[in-house]
Amino acid sequence: MSDLDRLAERLGIEPFYHDIWGNRRETSDATKRALSAAMGYPAGTGEELTASLHAVEDRSWRRMLPPVLVIDEGAPLSLALAVPAGLEDAQLTWTLTEEGGLAHRASLRVGNLPLAEQRVLDGVAYERRTVSTRLPPTLPLGYHRLSVVIRPQGVGGTLEGGTVLIVAPQRCLTVEDVVPGGRTWGIGLQLYALKSGDDWGIGDFDDLGRFAETAAGLGAGLVGLNPLHALFPADPNHIGPYSPSSRTFLNILYIDVERVPELAATPQAQALVASEEFRQRLAAARATELVDYPAVSALKMPVLEALHATFRALGESDARRQDFEAFRREMGEPLRRHAVFEALHEHFYRRDPSQWMWRSWPPAFQKPDSPEVQAFAAEQAERVEFFEYLQWEADRQLGTAAECGRRAGLPIGFYRDLAVAAHPGGAAAWGESDILVQGANVGAPPDQFNMKGQNWGLAPLSPVGLRESAYGSFIAMLRANMRHAGALRIDHVMALQHLFWIPADGSDGAYVEYPFEDLLRIIALESRRNGCIVIGEDLGTVPEGFRPALERAGILSYRVLYFERSADGGFKAPQEYPAGAMVTVTTHDLATFKGFWTNRDLDWRAKLDLYPDEAARNKDVWDRGVDRWWMLQALEREGLRPASYPNNEGSQPFSCELMEAVHRYLARSPGCIAMVQVEDALGEVEQPNLPGTVDQHPNWRRRLGVPVEAMAGHEGLRRLAEAVRGERS
Repeated sequence: MSDLDRLAERLGIEPFYHDIWGNRRETSDATKRALSAAMGYPAGTGEELTASLHAVEDRSWRRMLPPVLVIDEGAPLSLALAVPAGLEDAQLTWTLTEEGGLAHRASLRVGNLPLAEQRVLDGVAYERRTVSTRLPPTLPLGYHRLSVVIRPQGVGGTLEGGTVLIVAPQRCLTVEDVVPGGRTWGIGLQLYALKSGDDWGIGDFDDLGRFAETAAGLGAGLVGLNPLHALFPADPNHIGPYSPSSRTFLNILYIDVERVPELAATPQAQALVASEEFRQRLAAARATELVDYPAVSALKMPVLEALHATFRALGESDARRQDFEAFRREMGEPLRRHAVFEALHEHFYRRDPSQWMWRSWPPAFQKPDSPEVQAFAAEQAERVEFFEYLQWEADRQLGTAAECGRRAGLPIGFYRDLAVAAHPGGAAAWGESDILVQGANVGAPPDQFNMKGQNWGLAPLSPVGLRESAYGSFIAMLRANMRHAGALRIDHVMALQHLFWIPADGSDGAYVEYPFEDLLRIIALESRRNGCIVIGEDLGTVPEGFRPALERAGILSYRVLYFERSADGGFKAPQEYPAGAMVTVTTHDLATFKGFWTNRDLDWRAKLDLYPDEAARNKDVWDRGVDRWWMLQALEREGLRPASYPNNEGSQPFSCELMEAVHRYLARSPGCIAMVQVEDALGEVEQPNLPGTVDQHPNWRRRLGVPVEAMAGHEGLRRLAEAVRGERS
């Protein structure tokens, strides 16, 4: 094995992968060099390669303990201890300090520990000895600290080391733990798409609370949401929920301004909102079929600024001020750093829109801990607090919406959606440059849908940085997305095992491995702590053995009717779906059922010239006709084909009866959660997002045709809910 291959192996760069057609694709040397450099280990020259390889291979010898150790609940502790040779007579004392503060100690002689390995670095002999012990039987699940002190005999000074010890359960919280019988159903929606009589041009958290009450009244167990991640307030044209600035904080445009308590005490804001010019702009934003994000931002931000000014005048003893300070303490430094980024991004973007990416800022401002950034934060303390205030109010309103659902009877509540990665120009990449990689993007290899592969333009997490930080940012991100939620959907969950990286230099992509078992255990721990079921979106190329691993961890699979096919191409029978799954007819990236039946998605692709030639278009149209035939056959087998469809030809027009039959079909499956997309329930033909497009199709902008106030009485929604509820009981 060459030095380059060794370095790539140590960094988790896979040497090859098999594409969707079964072809083996080797990872080129150029790709290995590019991805190694992206992780901070340059290998462009022989000298660089040697230095990087030594840095990686020697790292575990130059420190006594690894940065983190994740073990199963009840498992014995076994870890390798790296120490200089010749300490056989030294006394070793280990202290295990529980998360709650209780400490356990024990002492032993270093020479009594089994010798596992030896090595010489820079003329100094090291040895690795194994510490194996039973953990205290009372050790709880959680995040503990293991410290080791070695005192050599007759020699002054001591050697010290420490590691984070994470004790985790083997399984996540399950639907059976929450819902009697372990079977329920829910309604999925895009929050921005909700509209109401008092919205400001976009769905907001107050609308969400009212929708949750409606869903509970229909007998649903949960409401599914698009990612609520923070975007870029200074540039409201950046609207993709799966391309966020940060996955830890919230999109502040979802704040319902009229539900912010300071409005009642801010005459300036009241006068602004009551002005004729403002009312005209507000009416125009409400009347649009597509969300006009810049218009929404222009309405909300000036009012929110006025409300923050009122808030700043509150005394320290005021309950709102105290709640805000408690939120700041809870969120800690990550909140402040995010707010500083927001203020900086606003400052540079307003001065020059070409400085949209923080990499284009002056070098002194590209490091969050630089003196220049600290000086800016001090000078702009009020603006920084403004962005903290917005996060606090967004979190409060989301919590209120969740409470509305719980009071109305949703047993699970909201499921939130965690995007696969963050935008390289956003707050997370700026604030955690040692965790988020800048020299590569997340994507997917070529497949039958994208012959050239996909580059999603997102910054991957560094597997090296994750472990070096004891998974701190990953844990914080999980907790943030489990707030006010009863379930979490992890987009492209295969990223827990490996993720396709595309080097910025144009080299071919390759898969990079992640510490899969550690991440699964941490997810299980946070799931139990936060009372949150976990769903893994496992569509696409799934590694062998991956789904069984998710099942063992209690993470639900994600099964879409369109894709669940038998060997002959027909749709799988309901009984063939796994019990440990969330099942759905469609997703935000696919045609609504009405769009599927009427070829609306194919018409869009033809309209936007997304087909390489007419033959490809004709094949898709033919295949869709076959799919309709297969679907009617499947419904017939289950006794569900509507009477208005006398045969299985598939040429009949769309009908609500057919929609109900298809959802009944899927709801019969053993899958413990069945989801209905609100677009289907309301008979919408257009899908929220058309992959492969950016501006050509109105992605992430479509508003629903029925306001929240009218949904409880909407016949289509009511009938579909009855159909699904009947099959689930």
